Amino acid sequence: MDKKRGSFSGGLGFVFAAAGSAVGLGNLWRFPYLAAQYGGGIFLLVYLILAVTFGFALLTAEIAIGRKTKLSPVLAYKKLNKKFSFLGYIATLVPIIIIPYYCVIGGWVTKYVTVYAQGLVAPAAKDGYFSDFIGHPVAPLVFFLIFMLISIVVIMLGVKKGIEKLSKFLMPLLVVLTIGIAIYALTLPNAMVGVKYYLIPDFSKFSILTVAGAMSQLFYSMSIAMGIMVTYGSYTRDDVNLTKSVNRIEFFDTLVALLAGLMIIPAVYIFSGEEGLSSQGAGLMFMTLPKVFQQMPGGDIIALLFFVLVFFAAITSSISVMEAIVSSLMDKFHLKRIPCCLIVIGICLLLGIPSSLGNGLWANIKILGMDFLTFFDYISNSILMPIVAFCTCILVGWVIKPKALTDEITKNGEKFGRKKLFNVMIKYIAPICLLFIFVTGILSQLGIITI
Repeated sequence: MDKKRGSFSGGLGFVFAAAGSAVGLGNLWRFPYLAAQYGGGIFLLVYLILAVTFGFALLTAEIAIGRKTKLSPVLAYKKLNKKFSFLGYIATLVPIIIIPYYCVIGGWVTKYVTVYAQGLVAPAAKDGYFSDFIGHPVAPLVFFLIFMLISIVVIMLGVKKGIEKLSKFLMPLLVVLTIGIAIYALTLPNAMVGVKYYLIPDFSKFSILTVAGAMSQLFYSMSIAMGIMVTYGSYTRDDVNLTKSVNRIEFFDTLVALLAGLMIIPAVYIFSGEEGLSSQGAGLMFMTLPKVFQQMPGGDIIALLFFVLVFFAAITSSISVMEAIVSSLMDKFHLKRIPCCLIVIGICLLLGIPSSLGNGLWANIKILGMDFLTFFDYISNSILMPIVAFCTCILVGWVIKPKALTDEITKNGEKFGRKKLFNVMIKYIAPICLLFIFVTGILSQLGIITI
């Protein structure tokens, strides 16, 4: 192993960085609209059950693989078993596809921060404001570049001075802002009606697609199957208690997802009803929420704080995705950090420009009926990530055996309280769940089912 390889200063630095990766647009943008789409409380219940079983097993496996090998994904899987070297390349391809369009969405968030910083609450709430913005020939591209450059500067600073330092500052601030806005939302008139919809399961709204949606969300929420947790695990010192670290990451991630729902769902429910929650889907944050902020007492301030919060979450996640690529390039080609960062900029520009212009100048160009951003999201989330996670389960569960990782987790004498659960999940249940996600993702794209 390269002795100059970066590392986190300790357990807390690792937890903040990994939690920063997990807590991103998946929690604050994707989770609330999926919860609204799949019946509120019943989706939340299914998600929580899966998070402490399915999500826990995959998260633990990836972090343990990283620390055991001290390598990024492109070489880590090969070190465990040469026949699985292909898995490292697929795991590295996932963040390469994700980061360009993630920076595009991060650019949208950046745009709304600037809008609300100028006090433009009424214009942002107008019908067509968001579609006009993303359809503009230049504007979305500019904000994409701003967001991308901010992220890459942090990566250039390195593991301790960049990723860890920023995460230690932003994660506590992010949690405080989330709690504050959630509390404010709960003080609105009739808020408890929305809270009831969000927290109390209605089993009549349960379907197999609820499970599919919740499992798909776990990839985003916990940064699973993107090579990120393998990378961050490789930066983790041997004396760090992995069991406690995984528990803390789970707690942070689940807490922010839960609070994100409390911030958004009751407020939208009050002003728009259940139809307003479910009708906008992915546009809930950019189209429905601005209308809610306009009607809400103190909405101008809350809107600014909310989008600043989302911006912070997006930045911590984007740097983790970029770092997974940079680390793999450094390990594979023995390059220094700065040249690798320049390569990442090239990748972002190559795939990010089409994603940015896919609703504007290049809106007439479709791939399998999808615009560029939707296509890249589909390939990464519905195809590659389930494949990476499934193959990881086969490798750990049946080739190197779970003991290889449980020994890594407990090598400092620490207890692994969910060891039996980990073994069963990684060998039997998780692979079945992942096949389910893979099949439903394909059937959904073919229009046979709707997710």
